[in-house]
Amino acid sequence: MTIYSLYIFDRHCDCVYYQDWHRTSPIRSPPITNFKPGVHRLQPPLSLNQLNDNQNIHVRESIFSENNNVINRTSLVSNGTSIDQNQNTKQNKLSLPKGLPFDEESKLVYGVILSLRNMVKKLSGREEAFTSYSTSSYKLHLFETPTNYRFVLLSDPSSDSLRFVLRQLYVGPFLEFVIRNPLINVDSRTEGIDNDQFRAAVDRHVKGLSMFS
Repeated sequence: MTIYSLYIFDRHCDCVYYQDWHRTSPIRSPPITNFKPGVHRLQPPLSLNQLNDNQNIHVRESIFSENNNVINRTSLVSNGTSIDQNQNTKQNKLSLPKGLPFDEESKLVYGVILSLRNMVKKLSGREEAFTSYSTSSYKLHLFETPTNYRFVLLSDPSSDSLRFVLRQLYVGPFLEFVIRNPLINVDSRTEGIDNDQFRAAVDRHVKGLSMFS
């Protein structure tokens, strides 16, 4: 079984945390106006002036990306545009990265959850809970906390329910390193969960699962 990525949404419907493992393409940095530090490990997009002044700055891709082993290429991002510098050429090559910027991607994930959650309640009654759904490409697992945080895990479609994994992340690392940490503003509208201990604990927990591959 394969685990792809984890999203955490707060009660304001904002994505406050993201981490991936077997993602086949890197996530794109959101525009500077929508960039929220602490949610992911992407660098803020650079302005054109910054690009001219900082030709050697790297935009970090997901460490689980298949493109992470590229050696002779530097990827720079500015306002959603990727600027690749090839060591064998003197001119910059402009190209548009595939996929959505992260802010749009997270909004789509939350929109699907909200829509299906409301549909389940209307069709089956308010006591019925939406916990997961599957497509031919992935399976989405949802765990909602009493304080309206929503933990979302994407895995391959053949997996069984992984809500217990999300609950373990909530009662373990999340309560220990986020809720009980006085240095973290859990109700912030301007930044995510910027805590290296929490990110490391989540990574250890997921990689330690018997179904992780």
